[in-house]
Amino acid sequence: MSTQTRTTTRKWWALAVIAAAQFMVIMDTSIIGIALPKMQTDLGFSQENLTWVFNAYVIAFGGLLLLGGRLSDLLGARRVFAAGWTVLLVGSVIAGAAGNVAIELAGRAIQGGGAALIAPSALTLLMMLFGSTPGELTKALAVYGAAAPAGGTAGVFLGGVITEYISWPWVFYINIPIALLALLAVPALMPDAPARSGSVDLLGSVTVTAGLAAAVYGIVRAPEVGWTSGQTWSVLGAAAALLAAFVLIQARRREPLMRLGIFAAPNLAAANIAQLLLGAAWVPMWFFLNLYLQQVLGYSAFPAGSALLPMTTLIMLGMIVLAPRAMQRFGVKPMIVAGLTVLGLGLGIMSLVRPTGNFWVDVLPASLVAAAGMSLAFVPSLGTAISAARPEEGGLASGIVNVSYQVGSALGLAAMTAVAASFGADRIDSLPDLTNGFSAAFIGAAVIALTGAAVTAATMRRTEPAS
Repeated sequence: MSTQTRTTTRKWWALAVIAAAQFMVIMDTSIIGIALPKMQTDLGFSQENLTWVFNAYVIAFGGLLLLGGRLSDLLGARRVFAAGWTVLLVGSVIAGAAGNVAIELAGRAIQGGGAALIAPSALTLLMMLFGSTPGELTKALAVYGAAAPAGGTAGVFLGGVITEYISWPWVFYINIPIALLALLAVPALMPDAPARSGSVDLLGSVTVTAGLAAAVYGIVRAPEVGWTSGQTWSVLGAAAALLAAFVLIQARRREPLMRLGIFAAPNLAAANIAQLLLGAAWVPMWFFLNLYLQQVLGYSAFPAGSALLPMTTLIMLGMIVLAPRAMQRFGVKPMIVAGLTVLGLGLGIMSLVRPTGNFWVDVLPASLVAAAGMSLAFVPSLGTAISAARPEEGGLASGIVNVSYQVGSALGLAAMTAVAASFGADRIDSLPDLTNGFSAAFIGAAVIALTGAAVTAATMRRTEPAS
């Protein structure tokens, strides 16, 4: 085997590890869903605190991503990638072995911190491996992008199987062997980059994480305490103040966590807005579709996970086969606009779900249309958000786009949960009310997707299709 062939083979094996990383960090957001009732019984969670098993991970993940991107640029992506897997492994052990609420949430937050190191460094490594060859880069981004929906669906599926046939701690322990394999693969497969001098903006990291946590907490709690209550407005006001302080700190620091000038790069801001609104539309759809399957159609864990497989399969095929070819022919902007529009159409069809519905009429057609939209929009918006930055800021650009998607996911889910509850989704004993609530959430998500299409059409510059 020639040296060039060995190098090429090693690159694609490295991509497999990078895709596995994306698969894992997304799976860890979804795998707990089916396990929550048993965790509630065993650990003594109250009903309102139970959502924090999800939120503790997502907030730590989203809030620390910029720090992860900065560390990746300073210390080298390979080192930070390996450190992220180590932190994820430790958090998984703590979450699985937890005997009370506080330790469980601490374990989940540590998992989120590990994911925040893994995600931006993984994208930086991908750019280091494939960035010099546009054709290979598009294929690599497609594989990476397809790993996200696969991880989301696998999480639901595996979470149901593990909870039903083993025990809930294993939804966390499953990470341990995968993390160990990844740590073994890193020195053999991943390119190394020298460390660079520079400082880390810890104050900026604290303010952005606290601001995001306060925003999500305020929106999640609003349906219970009221949107006009003093508590809601004070928490959301604190969130706005913290995020404004973060921007001010970044403007004044010589070496900020997020250089504000990076958004002057053509299309970087527009691509990140597209990713934010894509997450804000997609994750609520996935969440409430899963609830509709289980709570209205009466599916148990295993069939509910299986019902999402056609949608996931189409997304993976769309991202790997269709999106790269379409990008070459039509360019980035039309792809993102068309993808978000088709996603909005699929969500609109999904809002027609019935209390007496079935999978073949109420779920499959709409989910496939939505999946087609996701597969068209995700890869071009992700690729644009990363490649628009300077090469030495690849980690920062990767961190920003991950933040955009995760923050969009968290805020979109929180907002659509509030919408669903106000339309009856909190009345579990009434299938018509429950279905009305889910339908309202699908309509809200459709509005978000169509808004994303309109904003992209208005703000993104047209680029020529790739040669």
